[in-house]
Amino acid sequence: MLDRQAIRANPDAIRAGARRKGIDAPIDDFLETEKNWRAAATQLESVEAEANRVSKGIGAAMAQGRSEEAETAKRRAAELKAELPTLHDSARNLKERLEALELQIPNMPHSSVPDGKDSSENIEVSRYLDQPSFDFEPKAHWDIAYQHGLLDFERGTKIAGSGFIVFRAAGARLQRALINFMLDFHVRQHGYIEIYPPYLVNRESLIGTGQLPKFELEQYHMERDDLFLIATSEIPVTNLHRDEILAADVLPTKYVAFSGCFRREAGAAGRDTRGLLRVHQFDKVEMVKFTTPETSYDELETLRQDAEDILRALGLHYRVVSICAGDMSFSNAKQYDLEVWAPGVDQYLEVSSISNFEDFQGRRANIRYRAEAGAKPRFVHTLNASGVACPRLMAALLETYQRADGSVDIPEALRPFMGIDKIS
Repeated sequence: MLDRQAIRANPDAIRAGARRKGIDAPIDDFLETEKNWRAAATQLESVEAEANRVSKGIGAAMAQGRSEEAETAKRRAAELKAELPTLHDSARNLKERLEALELQIPNMPHSSVPDGKDSSENIEVSRYLDQPSFDFEPKAHWDIAYQHGLLDFERGTKIAGSGFIVFRAAGARLQRALINFMLDFHVRQHGYIEIYPPYLVNRESLIGTGQLPKFELEQYHMERDDLFLIATSEIPVTNLHRDEILAADVLPTKYVAFSGCFRREAGAAGRDTRGLLRVHQFDKVEMVKFTTPETSYDELETLRQDAEDILRALGLHYRVVSICAGDMSFSNAKQYDLEVWAPGVDQYLEVSSISNFEDFQGRRANIRYRAEAGAKPRFVHTLNASGVACPRLMAALLETYQRADGSVDIPEALRPFMGIDKIS
């Protein structure tokens, strides 16, 4: 969430920032509700203070034999006591409404974020390698998977429904190899601390990272326990330090986590739904950083490089895209996407989003740090990146490394994890 003082001081700037994201934020309603809440809280405090004074005066008056004065004070105390429940309810209701409105105001896009309304206005920043060329017509990954028995789409649908896939044989082995390779790479080469988080989280965790309340309908909700399946391990990992104060000397703190991810919106009608392009359940390796405000944008660039290193190690052609304001998420301040080339489907596939949330999540989850002993705590900046998501990465690998005889080469970096150098 944003700093309330910043909203009060610069409502027009906050409105404009939200509009850059295509969001009509309830700024006027927030300001009016906050004003009313402050007035109600002040009135409540005043009546409580008077009630305390009157109560103390009753005893003093009685001790000094001023019975008439004591009776008057008793009547006034009764009036104030009767008034307090209504004042308490009013202040509480206004506070709850204020907090609900506050959660509907998005993070502001950084000044370096390009303007634009959707993905068509994103800006390409760089590319790595050339697109691979073939002396035959490259197949789509679903045809390669069918040929080698790597994926079972039909049985996945039978077991769970559309958008769920069974990985089998060398396909399951390749999935496991990718996960182990990426985790080992980030831990050994980049110095991340590995986390294996719960796949279910509570409401507080989703509020902390910004999925609730705005995107509740997109979550898989376990109503009986009021728990949610995670859409990304960013959620539990960011909430590791919810309601904590960190020491400055542990920052930046860098975590890497593997998890399954569950998303209802995947497979929406009219979108790319075939094969591994858009599924309801998938595996992903995620990186999360906690930093100081002064270093967060430098850390964003290193985070981006860490994600790129995975694609470089696998020898894949990809591009880096700076996401425009209208295509960004509700919670982030700046975002890059890594899009890997998949020659069989003839398109770039997004495999990583790299974001700086500044102190937006830190405020929502109450994650702070103390620069030095005795210093006033400040909110941390949080960052995260896919490092990377498995389904589209596997699609790009199968399509890039396919050969004319139907076999698929295994990139050298994966061979120690696969134990083979070719799927044939």
